[in-house]
Amino acid sequence: MKQVAIGIDIGGTNTAIGIVDRDGNILYEKQPQVPTPQKKDNPKGSEIISEELLNDFVTLLAVEIKSAIDVVSKINPEIGVMGIGIGAPNGNYYSGTIEHAPNLPFVGVIPFAKMIQSKFPEIKTVKLTNDANAAALGELIFGGGKGMKNFVMITIGTGLGSGLIVNGDLVYGHDGFAGEIGHTTIGRGTRTCGCGGTGHLEAYCSATGMKRTVYELLAKYNDTQSELASIPFNDMNSKIVFDAAERGDKLAKEVFEVTGQLLGEALADTVHHLSPEAIFLFGGPVAAGDYIFKPTKESMERFLLPIFRNKVKILPSSLKMGSVAIMGAGALVWKELEKQGL
Repeated sequence: MKQVAIGIDIGGTNTAIGIVDRDGNILYEKQPQVPTPQKKDNPKGSEIISEELLNDFVTLLAVEIKSAIDVVSKINPEIGVMGIGIGAPNGNYYSGTIEHAPNLPFVGVIPFAKMIQSKFPEIKTVKLTNDANAAALGELIFGGGKGMKNFVMITIGTGLGSGLIVNGDLVYGHDGFAGEIGHTTIGRGTRTCGCGGTGHLEAYCSATGMKRTVYELLAKYNDTQSELASIPFNDMNSKIVFDAAERGDKLAKEVFEVTGQLLGEALADTVHHLSPEAIFLFGGPVAAGDYIFKPTKESMERFLLPIFRNKVKILPSSLKMGSVAIMGAGALVWKELEKQGL
């Protein structure tokens, strides 16, 4: 029997569904992805609308999961589905719930893993965690963290997430929500974060935060010469900033410098807490290479105690951008079975 896991990643816009084997090979990936219910579908937070959207979404996912299993089973009849792993915003590993997710239309605490399992009673292992934790497990089992016992995964996208691997296992904390480095506070930070807090790292060092830095610097210097000055806020992204930096735009380069300095300062705190072997960075801005890695590393080293200096590597994730969601969610199943000795 060829053992496989179903991987589901619930994103803010779309939900990825795929099948991955124990070696990290993706045997199936749903294309196009399944649309995720939107916050705008339930603007007033109605519990009735929430329940309707949730039930429709779970039913749709069940249909797509069954279809995925059928497709792969026709290719290899010896397929055995060992479990379903789910990455979700505000996902709680211990309870299998999605709790008060700010960018989803679902109200309150949603028993999502239980709802999915009710559709597949023959599958005994259904586990859920947040997307950054799933990415960390993917890095541990399939990526550059293979063989490491202690490392940190930082995911940089619309937000800034993190997963903490300590002594070879993911840290969940007593309530299932450990590892929110993106919501640690930068001492001099005053920006409002997407969560409503003030001065959080995510407000500065996410892709969204970098966009905000662009316009702060344009205003600071009254810069009309930078090629970034002509780009509307809603059109700006980290790829545009990188391309401008490559063409020698000074302001674009400074955006990466500012981002790296703040990220490195925060990562120094993380090193002091955990003493990891490495810190992996994943996400769109990571493609900028030394523009982001160099200032981040220099800043981290500057803020570290001497006993930690020049010991912790900052590395790009070795997971592929297009496959990390499915691989990470699938890794959640393989890690669970490993704990059970299976």
